[in-house]
Amino acid sequence: MRWIALAAALVWAPTAASAATVTVGAPLPQSFAPRELNGVGTAFNALLPEPGALVTSPIDGTVVRWRVSGAAGGPFRLRILRPAGPETFTGVGTSAPASPAGFGVEEFATALPIKAGDFIGFDNNKEGDQIGVVDSLPGALALAWIPPLPDGLSRPADESSSGTEVALNADVQPLPKLFSVSPNAGSFKGNTTVTIAGSDLTGATSVSFGATAATSFTVDSDTQITAIAPPATAPGIVDVVVTTLAGTTATGAADQFSYRACIVPAVVGKTLKKARKRLRKSGCRTGKVRTTTAGTAKATVRVVKQKPKAGKLRAPDTKVKLTLG
Repeated sequence: MRWIALAAALVWAPTAASAATVTVGAPLPQSFAPRELNGVGTAFNALLPEPGALVTSPIDGTVVRWRVSGAAGGPFRLRILRPAGPETFTGVGTSAPASPAGFGVEEFATALPIKAGDFIGFDNNKEGDQIGVVDSLPGALALAWIPPLPDGLSRPADESSSGTEVALNADVQPLPKLFSVSPNAGSFKGNTTVTIAGSDLTGATSVSFGATAATSFTVDSDTQITAIAPPATAPGIVDVVVTTLAGTTATGAADQFSYRACIVPAVVGKTLKKARKRLRKSGCRTGKVRTTTAGTAKATVRVVKQKPKAGKLRAPDTKVKLTLG
């Protein structure tokens, strides 16, 4: 790149990432030389020659952290760049500014959406900023725009530098997915222990049943969460939603949880057979049955009294006492 001038050398050492993330960018460790940037622009690695190196994100997700090395000055910003044609890219995302404290590995947290196939790059802030670079690396290619490529604009790169690799990478956390909830029903009063199966659930920040947060939850593994269902105001079906740093699970039939209840129906005046059927349909059960007419067959009399009264909301399978007469 014509806007980079040579400085001193250093080694960029690797740092640990969570198990659920995928690292995109320059592989580590690698020897980099801090270079002075003779201007303000956007640059990124368009090709990486090292086996297994990911130059683009293989998944949809969120960049949760990014790193530079051999950097000074700034602040720098992480960029998300989307292919739009031969050596043409669109700026689709920019992180908050971050200033390195030294020439070593510097890591910065972010929450920047990224799509499969997107590249990562950086913007510097002023002439004289520095970032680590490797020269004369067969198969490497760096591209740049001077001045920076704005978000929302598509443009071919202004500069191309074969054999150059920039000291930049980022961790992409996949969007979480939910496969099932078990059991998928429980009392509207809450307190049902629910096992949530999915993928990329590590680092979950919240679990909700509809619009209500779970009473509590525990991330058992990257594929399982145990949650306590919160109370609901009424029976009905809600979506169970898990949120991580990468985003929120999509909703669908697999995540539905049914809140059950006994909504006591009016059965006074009904025969015992019809009363029992209506109780079952309402989530209730028939409790103790007594008759006030001695010697009369229960099938020929009707309900004259019920307890609880009609309209009461009770736990599912609540027993309703009936008096026949």
